[in-house]
Amino acid sequence: MTEKTFNEITNGIIDGTTGRITDEPTGARDVRAIREVVAVVERTQRAKDPDGFLALFRPDSLWTTAHGRVLVGFDAIAAFTREALPRADWDGEVTYEVAHVQFLRPDVAAVKVRQVYHGPGGDSEGTPLYLMSRDEDGRWLLHVGQNTAVQVG
Repeated sequence: MTEKTFNEITNGIIDGTTGRITDEPTGARDVRAIREVVAVVERTQRAKDPDGFLALFRPDSLWTTAHGRVLVGFDAIAAFTREALPRADWDGEVTYEVAHVQFLRPDVAAVKVRQVYHGPGGDSEGTPLYLMSRDEDGRWLLHVGQNTAVQVG
């Protein structure tokens, strides 16, 4: 195995890292990049940061909210997000965990996420499915999203 800098392997996913590691198995870099996108989703949702969240989308994205609202294209997603996210009324915190990554092609992945809202009255859960694609610069972005609220009982 040849040694490469972390930034060479991750395409700069984590800035400022200068440590050295050995080559990774095929796909590990992409899985790490996908997990980082989901982590940014979590951070931007917690911070109610629409611009940070919207930076994760491709221009031709499609999004379906947990309540079934279909948003076609970046402009529709942006309008909804800028209105809804800052005034979201959950008390507590939300966590996002990558549950499964299935590569459909080397540059397209289906990503199943476990989303949990931890609130004073108990937890509620969502189960988003993201279709992510790698752009020409190597960045993984959200292309299609379907969020579904988990019904208890």
